[in-house]
Amino acid sequence: MTPLVRLRNVEKYFEHGVSRTYVLRQISVDIQPGEFISIMGPSGAGKSTLLHILGMHDMAWRGEYWLMDRPIHTMNKKDRMELYKAHFGFVFQSYHLLDNLTVYENLEVPLTYRNIKRAERESIVADVLDRFQIVGKKDLFPNQLSGGQQQLVAVARAVISSPQIILADEPTGNLHSGQGEDIMQLFKKLNSEGTTIVQVTHNEKNATYGNRVINLRDGWVE
Repeated sequence: MTPLVRLRNVEKYFEHGVSRTYVLRQISVDIQPGEFISIMGPSGAGKSTLLHILGMHDMAWRGEYWLMDRPIHTMNKKDRMELYKAHFGFVFQSYHLLDNLTVYENLEVPLTYRNIKRAERESIVADVLDRFQIVGKKDLFPNQLSGGQQQLVAVARAVISSPQIILADEPTGNLHSGQGEDIMQLFKKLNSEGTTIVQVTHNEKNATYGNRVINLRDGWVE
């Protein structure tokens, strides 16, 4: 089977005069379609950096990144963004909700990328609002929500367009245990239906939902 993702000798560093501080060192990883992977390791190990490279938010690195046999490392920004919008959902650690849009409008944004007709968008958003039990929040802006509520909206936005790949950075970090359990069960269900999931987590229990753990330490895969 052709890997969905192939990373070869990916390195990320910052230069200070003549010296370099490495965040990632010689990362070579294959991710197969339908895997559920947990990236773990101590703070500062490079976990979130690796996730943002996978999500094509960070292109200041060296090495090769192949997505479905397409060479991401040679693509321009516009082509990368088209691929990202078509295939990815991302749960950011700091939510990244659009402050000037309501909850409803934030959820609708990924659907507009895919040219889904308005009536269908309305139906999909209504279903997701119901599934995440945030119908009563739909007309509120992000600054009117608690951290846990923003996290729920961020997860809902990541899954709403049924992406092929979900990348999640500490997806349950601001949720109480019951909500966190619900999110992990949702991820497990999506994964069982074929969605590839890569999560960064410190939570050992959350890691057990996946089928493989990648451990990072000081920028290296252990």
